[in-house]
Amino acid sequence: MPDTAKWALARAIVRDAARRYIDSRRERIDAFVDRHFTLLGTLALHRCVLGWDLLRAPLNLFLTAPALAIKLASRAARRCGRARLSLWLERRHVLLATDLGREIEWLVMTELFELPCAQRGRVATRDALAEAILADPRAARRLAAPLAAAAAAGSDPQLRHRLLAAIESYAGTRAAVAEITTGLAATGLGALAVKQATPGLVTLGSALAAAIAQQSAIAAFPLGAWLGSLWYGWFPAAPSSALLAATIAGALAGGAVVSAFSGILTDPLQRRFGLHRRRLLRLLATLEGVLCEERETPLAMRDHYVARLLDLLDYAAMVWRLTHA
Repeated sequence: MPDTAKWALARAIVRDAARRYIDSRRERIDAFVDRHFTLLGTLALHRCVLGWDLLRAPLNLFLTAPALAIKLASRAARRCGRARLSLWLERRHVLLATDLGREIEWLVMTELFELPCAQRGRVATRDALAEAILADPRAARRLAAPLAAAAAAGSDPQLRHRLLAAIESYAGTRAAVAEITTGLAATGLGALAVKQATPGLVTLGSALAAAIAQQSAIAAFPLGAWLGSLWYGWFPAAPSSALLAATIAGALAGGAVVSAFSGILTDPLQRRFGLHRRRLLRLLATLEGVLCEERETPLAMRDHYVARLLDLLDYAAMVWRLTHA
């Protein structure tokens, strides 16, 4: 078979298999969401938060704005034809990797996508996409015995980077949700405690400091609390620097716990409203577009599989020639 014909055949096999593979992944989304984003499921996920994530999660709240700016700059560079700059920006990781994020990445890769994944202390080798390609009758007729060699085909590091970047983008939405949840918690606490709008933790801390200083000054007023409330109603007491620093630090510490464990509350709500399902469907649509070459991408992920399939076709042809010589 001429090289051009083999190339066309391999691309057709991979494209058709990729569509079947993506369809099979869509069928698994509901079960995946129900398993991991119910109350019991998200409690199991958040076991890994008890550790350094208590520091990483609040730090990520401050890094979401720079991360968004880098992503927008990458897209702008791509639109301007600066592909190398866009790729360089795309590979800048501003947000800190969390244990919870790694766990979600592992679950998406190994349970939903069933693709090879390696993390610290664990490795998954199954490649459901490769299995779908090799199950195609056109591939089976030409490969026969060499099908066993498919398991030895190495994983393309560029493909892995591209796929993990997409999953990281999906998992990164948790930082945005945590930021929103922490902001709502700060606003609600400020409204209840000090009757003020406190959209951020620093604002909440400063408002609490002012309220504590005001109440302390009223209680210590020499002519009584009633006259003290009148006096300090006209001339509010100012909090000391130590009190201000202490309350802001306390608000930030509380925000760290809220942001780290916010998913316990938000995951079931997002599942209830179908947000997790829609995000995973968008993730699969992105993967399908790359695999089936429906849109321009910096890297055609399916080329890895096309190349591996061509290798196997060549191997099958060599075996046939040797056995019929």
